[in-house]
Amino acid sequence: MATPEKSAAKKPNPALMKPVQPDAILAAVVGNTPMPRSEITKKLWDYIKANGLQDAKKKTNINADDKLKAVFGGKAVVTMFEMTKLVSAHIQKA
Repeated sequence: MATPEKSAAKKPNPALMKPVQPDAILAAVVGNTPMPRSEITKKLWDYIKANGLQDAKKKTNINADDKLKAVFGGKAVVTMFEMTKLVSAHIQKA
């Protein structure tokens, strides 16, 4: 049984590279231009770190400020794993 050749570099998932449009609530944090999901996540983390919103004791938790509470459906604290699901509700295909 032959094994498929392994490529030297992992190819990015095309679905993750397609630009998507943040809605008005998410745009308040990441900007209003269409961008790939990976860029939205990167900008969210830049915002979280710049504003000191990552929990000091439990690093997987994010303590939301007013802008992020709107994105997170009113939740004051979410895990980084929950964040991805909650952000998806604020994205439309561009």
